[in-house]
Amino acid sequence: MKTAFVFPGQGSQKVGMMKGLYEAFPIVKQRFEEADQALGYSITKLCFEGPDTELVKTANTQPAILTASVACYEILKEKGYTPDLVGGHSLGEYSALVAAGVLDFKDAVYVVHKRGEYMQEAVPLGQGAMSAIIALDRDKVVAVCEKVSKEVGPVQAVNFNCPGQIVIAGQTEAVEKANEEMKAAGAKRAITLPVSAPFHSTLMEPAALRLKEELDKIQISDAQIPVVANVTGTILTKAQDIKDSLVVQAAHPVLWEDCVATMIKEGIENFVEVGPGKVLTGFTKKIDRSRKLANVEDVDSLNKTLEFLEGVR
Repeated sequence: MKTAFVFPGQGSQKVGMMKGLYEAFPIVKQRFEEADQALGYSITKLCFEGPDTELVKTANTQPAILTASVACYEILKEKGYTPDLVGGHSLGEYSALVAAGVLDFKDAVYVVHKRGEYMQEAVPLGQGAMSAIIALDRDKVVAVCEKVSKEVGPVQAVNFNCPGQIVIAGQTEAVEKANEEMKAAGAKRAITLPVSAPFHSTLMEPAALRLKEELDKIQISDAQIPVVANVTGTILTKAQDIKDSLVVQAAHPVLWEDCVATMIKEGIENFVEVGPGKVLTGFTKKIDRSRKLANVEDVDSLNKTLEFLEGVR
């Protein structure tokens, strides 16, 4: 039975995450210490003690979640479990690439910190927004966004997460207008998200250009484990293809539903969410309820997942 490890993106962070695993596993402590060195400040202290107002800043959230996710992966690897495929949602793609041997961990921590800074700086606070559209078809969401973009300002579908949940992003007034239009078109709800920038929209193009400069400075290797890319929903293994995809990803939609569909087509029966939260587990349930699901974010979930993986070996 084939298994995929999938890695979460922003929004899964919480103060206190990983403390139990940090105390129980030397490899977790090692990864957090390496992250602190790479960043020049203590992401460890921020994860364990907060304050939440600092942890939620995207330049901190991104390296925090990546460190937590990679540390969880390292435990599974030490226990003898490696996946047949990897993928990650937005930021989580970087965690997946560390797991696949494409990126060095310390390089990845630094790059996602800069990625967070560049994304925040691309659009001034208050001028961009994101919203989750619930229970409206993909084609209708795209059509509404196109209509509002012409009439008010740029807004687009940026996260195709699962059937019934698509996230839009753009200029604040355009997102607000799109929310009204989505409900008029039949959406059950349009929920404004507590984020600080319109991630994955075309407004992130300046961030993508600056991110390319950072990626040019680091070693990017061919994947030792195939990676499913956000921007196409297809499998990538070559270093240059992966690098190009990461640059595009910053200002283009995340096709997560397509990523999961590709994994299923490749014969993946088991999905393990590696890192904080269970957001991707929830998405997978809505995409295909027949898959077997597990996650690792603390000692309890780790023990359950180790038992699960032993059973499907």
